[in-house]
Amino acid sequence: MLTIGQFAALHGINKKTLMWYDEIGLFKPAAIHPENGYRCYNYYQSPILETILLLRELDVPLPEIQRFMQNRSSENMKNLLEEKIKELDLQIMHLQAVRKTLCNHQQNMTTLLTMDLSQISIIEKEERCLVTVDIDQDTTFEKEVELITAKTTSYRLGRLHDASYGSMIPVSSLLDGHFDAYTNLFIEIPFLKQEVGLHIQPGGTYLRAFHKGSWDELPKRYQAILSFAQDHRFTLSGYSYEKGINETVIDRLEDYIVQIEIPVLT
Repeated sequence: MLTIGQFAALHGINKKTLMWYDEIGLFKPAAIHPENGYRCYNYYQSPILETILLLRELDVPLPEIQRFMQNRSSENMKNLLEEKIKELDLQIMHLQAVRKTLCNHQQNMTTLLTMDLSQISIIEKEERCLVTVDIDQDTTFEKEVELITAKTTSYRLGRLHDASYGSMIPVSSLLDGHFDAYTNLFIEIPFLKQEVGLHIQPGGTYLRAFHKGSWDELPKRYQAILSFAQDHRFTLSGYSYEKGINETVIDRLEDYIVQIEIPVLT
């Protein structure tokens, strides 16, 4: 037999926890000392207590644990564990998504601290899947917000900032001088699996540039980009992908920085 202190220490908990479990009828001692009334436990109770502690760690409510302990069976244990494994998988996916989002923000901050806004560079990107919504020049800002919110909700994102957002304009429109002919808004959701209906942003070589300030000045930046591509004999293809990279650290729209990335045929 073990004293309550010894048994608590064996399982890494406070003896008050054992006293509470006894009071609510969840886990009772093996015996009560006849002379001093102290609670006594035996080693064979350890697996039962560890089961309770595991369920508590999984945030199973006490009433549910009590019901399970009153009807312990292999089948009930299997069903309970399957349910909790599913919940854990969802939590893990959420944490992985949060981590990727934080890494993206960290990368943006590093870019802000090191970039030359006037520079146009060549980078390599991996293929990724994007959720897109269709827009045109007549789509109001309010409608764009409505469309993005609906798409975000359909993918069960906890918060808007669990994803990255941007806009797309066909390279063909840029070459024709239509610098405001946006056709899509995109949502980059971490760990999104490829499926029918998603837009595939191709991997490979990209031309990257930045624009700071009013969107009214974006056409001038695109003209500079097209001139750069022509001078270096680069063939641009697909879409230009735009996204803001400093929304979290600015107060004025004049300080807003757009990152522009366009695939280059090689």
